[in-house]
Amino acid sequence: MGASYLLEHGAALRVGLFALVFGAMAGWEILAPKRARALPRVRRWTSNLGIVVLNSVVLRLLFPAGAVGLAALGEARGWGLLNQYDIALPLAVAASVVALDLAIYLQHVMFHAVPALWRLHRVHHADLDFDVTTGARFHPIEILLSMLIKLAMVVVLGPPALAVMLFEMLLNVTALFNHGNVRLPAAADRVLRLLVVTPDMHRVHHSVESHETNSNFGFSLSLWDRVFGTYKAQPDAGHERVTIGIREFREPKIAADLPGMLALPFRGQGAGYAINRRRWLRPS
Repeated sequence: MGASYLLEHGAALRVGLFALVFGAMAGWEILAPKRARALPRVRRWTSNLGIVVLNSVVLRLLFPAGAVGLAALGEARGWGLLNQYDIALPLAVAASVVALDLAIYLQHVMFHAVPALWRLHRVHHADLDFDVTTGARFHPIEILLSMLIKLAMVVVLGPPALAVMLFEMLLNVTALFNHGNVRLPAAADRVLRLLVVTPDMHRVHHSVESHETNSNFGFSLSLWDRVFGTYKAQPDAGHERVTIGIREFREPKIAADLPGMLALPFRGQGAGYAINRRRWLRPS
């Protein structure tokens, strides 16, 4: 499958890959769940998938070409750092994917560090369960801001359009995987998390405990948490007993129903959960 084919059919391939991985993870959750559910699947999935549809429509209307289209335009016009040099396509693609993944890690930290952005990101963390649908559950305003950050990165970095498309596919796949409520053998988890973020690694990040929520920010590569000192191997209470969500939002009407999720950024205090409150730091 050549690069031109991937670019030409990129949108359909991304949708198909999302559906394939989502179905595989959902089946895995049924066959080998890691934790018991706090709420019925139907109630949560209706809301979580509903916000996915809403976000997809909003992005399609406001950014019809998306980051891939902007990257293609940048290639044609010589925008960005990588377009200033004659770099072999495989090397440019690899470097771009790694750089974009680092940008997503830093963006994630920023959405915890800035109280106004944390208000938006709370929608993702307020889910009372942790499963494959959590990986796609984000407030529409956060999705728009994330797209603007990605577009800025494309302009500055100048990645090949192929790299941007492959990165978006990788991000979708890993977000579904590492939010899975799945039981993975401990040996397999230890090996996999040397490279990628596993469900057990990312579940720590969804704990109600501040020092655990403010760890394990990576989405695809596990490298960044180790490099920047935000890695925590396991939750203190263990995976079966750790409480998922946000302490202040335990009511299902707010945390699990679509109207409550959309209104959640405008509820309560936003400044009390900033990452720069250093007391959350504890040794892992």
